[in-house]
Amino acid sequence: MMVNLYWDIGRRILDKQADQGWGSRVIDRLAADLREAFPEMKGLSSRNLKYMRAFAAAWPERTIVQATLAQLPWYHHIALLEKLDSVDTRLWYAAKSLEHGWSRNILALQIQAQAHRRQGKAQTNFPVTLPSPDSDLAVQVFKDPYLFDFLGTDAPRREIELEQGLIEHIQKFLLELGQGFAFVGRQVHLEIGDEDYYLDLLFYHLKLRRYAVIELKARKFQPGDGAQLGMYMTAVDRLLCHPDDKPTLGLLLVREKNRVLVEYALSGSNKPISVAEWDTRLTHALPEELRASLPTIEEIEAELSGVPGSAEPTHAENAEGRRKPRASRRVRTGKS
Repeated sequence: MMVNLYWDIGRRILDKQADQGWGSRVIDRLAADLREAFPEMKGLSSRNLKYMRAFAAAWPERTIVQATLAQLPWYHHIALLEKLDSVDTRLWYAAKSLEHGWSRNILALQIQAQAHRRQGKAQTNFPVTLPSPDSDLAVQVFKDPYLFDFLGTDAPRREIELEQGLIEHIQKFLLELGQGFAFVGRQVHLEIGDEDYYLDLLFYHLKLRRYAVIELKARKFQPGDGAQLGMYMTAVDRLLCHPDDKPTLGLLLVREKNRVLVEYALSGSNKPISVAEWDTRLTHALPEELRASLPTIEEIEAELSGVPGSAEPTHAENAEGRRKPRASRRVRTGKS
């Protein structure tokens, strides 16, 4: 495959440079020789050869390349090299790209949004409310925090504003939710007894074979939020679920939460519920220990202006040298 060929070329460049010294123009000479020998073959520029060298340096063992990485297009590898330094993190994104069929642009967006630090991080009671291995699969579906940067920097102050913004950007919202979610409806009407209720957003997860009720809060988590969500989940189970569907999942998205309070609230529920924060700017939403790893404004400005002391370049840089909203659904139960 082409990726294996590129690794071989990169390995050859590394060996030549080790023998002849980094000052020799190995890459330029090799690019000229390859273009002369294979005039019909593309991708043999000096620039691309430098990526091949970086690729071989990043993955010293050819067996790793053959096992997983060879299945990814070459431009995915360039994105991994340019944007990431950690081997484990590159492998995580490579695996997710293969699993979900991410394009290069989607891969770049997921890296920028630091999906690897958020996936599977939501607080849940899944281990005690779902059988194994369903609980493990469900945990990995949800993240914390959710990033709604497409809403702009000013966070909505009311739930209706948040809901409207998410529906107006339904494609981006689905991308942030992750693979497998299908939009069912908003403000789904439930008539329970003589009372009218409206759940914010209803989705169906194709892989888990479950409905997912999403409730939005533009405030801090409150213990009663879980009880309300649980009632909606029960209604969906009884009124909408097909006999082959599994019990409904609940996702409560809040502006802020106290982890201890959430833990106590979830422990008293027999419904599978996940609680996560949402934000419009990732640096404000990340936990303190993760924020420390992000560059400061000063470091970013220094990088852009070329001031010494800017952030270290990545390996690749070293190598190169420089739905529209659907109508609300109405669901009715028999009156008591």
